[in-house]
Amino acid sequence: MKDGLHLTRLDNGLTVVTDTMPSVQTASVGVWVNAGTRHEAPEINGVSHLLEHMAFKGTERRSARAIAEEMDAVGGHLNAYTSREHTAYYAKVLKEDVGLAVDLIGDILQHSTLDPEELAREQAVVVQEISQALDTPDDIVFDHFQSTAYPDQAVGRPVMGTADLVRGMSRQTIAGYLSDTYGAGRMILSAAGNLEHEAVVEMAGKAFRALPAERPVAEEAARYSGGEYREERDLEQVHVVLGFNGVAYQHPDFYAASVLSTLLGGGMSSRLFQEVREKRGLAYSVYSFASSYTDGGLFTIYAGTGPDEVAEVLPLLCDEIMKVTLGVTDEEILRARAQLKSSILMSLESTASRCEQAARQLLSYGRLVPLAEVVANVEAVDGAAVRRAAARIFAGKPTLATIGPLARVEAYDRILARLSC
Repeated sequence: MKDGLHLTRLDNGLTVVTDTMPSVQTASVGVWVNAGTRHEAPEINGVSHLLEHMAFKGTERRSARAIAEEMDAVGGHLNAYTSREHTAYYAKVLKEDVGLAVDLIGDILQHSTLDPEELAREQAVVVQEISQALDTPDDIVFDHFQSTAYPDQAVGRPVMGTADLVRGMSRQTIAGYLSDTYGAGRMILSAAGNLEHEAVVEMAGKAFRALPAERPVAEEAARYSGGEYREERDLEQVHVVLGFNGVAYQHPDFYAASVLSTLLGGGMSSRLFQEVREKRGLAYSVYSFASSYTDGGLFTIYAGTGPDEVAEVLPLLCDEIMKVTLGVTDEEILRARAQLKSSILMSLESTASRCEQAARQLLSYGRLVPLAEVVANVEAVDGAAVRRAAARIFAGKPTLATIGPLARVEAYDRILARLSC
């Protein structure tokens, strides 16, 4: 058994990547599809997520109950998620059950019946999921932030779609989207754990024989705009999301933006946590994060605070943004780099993380990125790189989304002025 990463492209175009870990007794297996919200037409927004649900509702060989029972019978876990760029279907099993996981995932992705009765039930389930999000302000505020940052374009639309759109989707709509976007060349089968690469390749060759031929899929470019969204609600808190145009995966400042986010709001020693929570007690939750796409990204700050406290919190967020553009200390850089490196290295202990990491690298970079290269890129970030990234990101037009009692939320123009000083 050879340790490490191995890559094979099958004759039908499916890419198989494995990460062999002989010391563990389990394995994680999944298929990542280069299809998500940004590949949807406006009238079928939410179809990727609904399809993800429907994949588990029965195939030509298995009923929905049989799918659940087969995985439970071996003590495994089967799940899926949809993002704006990708959809993933994955399982974690004991090492001897890798074949079952590959076969089951292949079955649900190629032979789902999309039964009309099951579809009606699952549409109702997804509508409830949408309603739950709408009732969770610290969740739905990010959807409004996204749509304000990227208005009237696919990457700005909600992953789950809207209740009306979901209710109106027919079996033909879902089947057509599946046929158009789930071609072998758009899919990565990734596995990590106690397994043999050649064995997984053989399993994949048998389990994925019915994938449709790849077709060109339109992908609208991400065009950041920025602006403001406000929603008055009778809540105990004001939920604030303030963000900026970020960087794509392959942008030269990708790692610098990650270090910047970490030192600004990525941990208990970060500037925002210390200033907003520890020194002033203005919020329980305050943090920042950088997210990337193939052609863009967002730099985002969140705070949940009181209706009166928001009058102090928003100016304070702006002040900390302006301060970080002026410079950061060597100690902050070292702490932030250590946090990033530790999260990367700790993830190597998880078969699920290693499985997902390999698939994401292939989808985002078109290649497997060696661990040494990743660590070296983190280590190379210095104060000058962070200042450069901060100047680039924070010089642009901000996006502000707020939900809650908004009487004391500063005007957007005032926020613009604070960030232009």
